[in-house]
Amino acid sequence: MAEIVNLRRARNAKARADKEAVAVQNRAAFGRPAHERKLTATLENKREHSLSLHLLADREGQK
Repeated sequence: MAEIVNLRRARNAKARADKEAVAVQNRAAFGRPAHERKLTATLENKREHSLSLHLLADREGQK
């Protein structure tokens, strides 16, 4: 026999779960001090710059 499900409760539970998932992402992105965000951005820019230098060096070596 199938389980009886209250659709309103199921819909509300899904909405709460979706809102919590968004809240977790926002806490990860915005819940850090400014100096940590700047440090992360600086390290990411340095990583991208280093990678692009390697890519340019590889292209020049192939010519």
